[in-house]
Amino acid sequence: KCIKMFKNVHHIAIIGTDYIKTKEFYVDKLGFEVISEHNRPEKNDIIINVQNGDLVLEIFIKEDAPLRPKMPNPEYSGLRHLAFKVKDVEAVLKKFDELDIPHEQLRYDDFDNKKMAFFFDPDGLPLEIHE
Repeated sequence: KCIKMFKNVHHIAIIGTDYIKTKEFYVDKLGFEVISEHNRPEKNDIIINVQNGDLVLEIFIKEDAPLRPKMPNPEYSGLRHLAFKVKDVEAVLKKFDELDIPHEQLRYDDFDNKKMAFFFDPDGLPLEIHE
């Protein structure tokens, strides 16, 4: 039998390599709020837990983590990207331009024809906005 006990996502874990750039991106630019921060010298990392609405990201800062291969080919096994639902993709893209957040051009989803676009965190993690 299958398990039907999952209500929603508790958190999503992301690894970043630069504390200042990663925190600036997720907190100062995307508007997440820091809910806790833990320096773990024994593991050579820092964990920053951030929240925006019901969404919690657990960000591990590991300076020596290997970098993810860059786009345009994100077709690797595992998590492909993280998509955020927004009300107006075009308005968000304009805000990204103001904040110097690199992004791809507006496009339309092949299946639901809604507006969408990819953007990237400081380590090249592909993120998406979708109406």
